[in-house]
Amino acid sequence: MKRIKIDRKKCIGCLTCTTSCIVAHNSEETRSRITVDSKGVYAPIFCRHCDKPECVYTCMSGAMSKDNETGLVSYDKNRCASCYMCVMACPYGVLKADARTSKEIMKCDMCSSTSAGTPQCVAKCPMAAITLQEVL
Repeated sequence: MKRIKIDRKKCIGCLTCTTSCIVAHNSEETRSRITVDSKGVYAPIFCRHCDKPECVYTCMSGAMSKDNETGLVSYDKNRCASCYMCVMACPYGVLKADARTSKEIMKCDMCSSTSAGTPQCVAKCPMAAITLQEVL
């Protein structure tokens, strides 16, 4: 199972990860799946694709699911009831409502919904502050 890791010491706040996320998902508006820390300091925070994801356990509609083989926590907007239980349950505060639609959740999908393959925040970070690491 792989997870995106950030080395905050290397991050210079250039926003390349945010821009690459928007471009990878063909967002017409600035709809990044990357969150900034609560102190207002630019430091990207990503979905951790938790081993025991509270967002999945609290989702009443089955829109949130975890692939036990890959470890990827996925979101199916077609099944979402827009109750935001997953947003409230996330211990890291990473999930957020899509401000454009107010009906969908924005979360990192590791670029699995794109043809990129590798998460573009990882591929494009000029400081190599964002890496994809194998987690046991």
